[in-house]
Amino acid sequence: MEFGIFVQGYVGRRAETDPLAEHRVLMEEAEYVILADRSGFKYAWASEHHFLEQYSHLSANDVFLGYLAHATDRIHLGSGIFNPLAPVNHPVKVAEKVAMLDHLSEGRFEFGSGRGAGSHEILGFLPGVTDMNRTKEIWEETIAEFPKMWLQDEYPGFRGKHWSLPPRKILPKPYGKSHPAMWYAAGSPSSYAMAGSKGLGVLGFSVQRVSDMEWVLDSYKSAIGRARPVGGFVNDNVMVTTTAVCAETHERAVAIAAAGELNHLQSLLFRYHDTFPRPDGIPEWPELVPGYTAEIVELLIAEELLICGDPDEVLQQCKRWEQAGADQLSFGLPAGIPYEDTLNTIRLIGEHVIPQIDTDPIHRTTRFRQA
Repeated sequence: MEFGIFVQGYVGRRAETDPLAEHRVLMEEAEYVILADRSGFKYAWASEHHFLEQYSHLSANDVFLGYLAHATDRIHLGSGIFNPLAPVNHPVKVAEKVAMLDHLSEGRFEFGSGRGAGSHEILGFLPGVTDMNRTKEIWEETIAEFPKMWLQDEYPGFRGKHWSLPPRKILPKPYGKSHPAMWYAAGSPSSYAMAGSKGLGVLGFSVQRVSDMEWVLDSYKSAIGRARPVGGFVNDNVMVTTTAVCAETHERAVAIAAAGELNHLQSLLFRYHDTFPRPDGIPEWPELVPGYTAEIVELLIAEELLICGDPDEVLQQCKRWEQAGADQLSFGLPAGIPYEDTLNTIRLIGEHVIPQIDTDPIHRTTRFRQA
């Protein structure tokens, strides 16, 4: 199993007391990726969101990733996601950005795509839409066109329901002989199997406890074994995200997590991701999920909903995901936790956890088999 981090420009409540909060958050998250590069992590994923105040201010993630391509040496840089829906980003522009980042990173770029966070974001670009599944139709129409744009000398053009283009040469072409690995952001179990059937890796951004995810991972592996890939190869790879806090002692890690305002992050998650099922007990915004105590943090650890503890404990918690079949474990670094404590989490995981699990430290390429 390999490791990654996930950043999204979470500002939270910091702007209430710091007029430079937005700037500081973006620069701090860039530093997290740079340290992860030095600490043996293979992946760094950067979100694309629009209009999601406090929750995510990382809207121009192509710019952010371009900066990181120069600031890092070995870590794979991924769009988590680029939104290829024509009303949001014209597909040709997305293809150009992917190829350009592939060159700037010299083959370290990973292309993750998806359909947007929820109605607040989607309706900003598709006003009047009443069925959020409309975005699936646009994505389905588009996703198989990207390899054609990258691999054919002249793209023959496209005329679809939602966008069209006459024959054109799409430039630049990707770095190397093929194209970056393709991924899909999955928020429901059925999306895992759909991605597998198309030969796409999965970015699992809505993840439950380990035991509840094992059958979902199995369904993906079954589907990808029969894949008809939309790209030049099958990207047999499941990334799952979870929150991680690692400190020198268990007590210190729990104290950091309890003071990290994770309840505010969770409240914003269900404010904006309104297409996710809302669990019992999650109040409507602006009412917040109750604050986390040390006892609640301990319960989340026991229920396998939070990775938290000293390095030995975190190692064992990560091994549970490896046993469940995850190919990559990516840490959404807890928003609200101080900068130095977050850096320490990255350092400790890099020193004590990754070497015990990731047996391919060279990180030559993403897993794939030829189609």
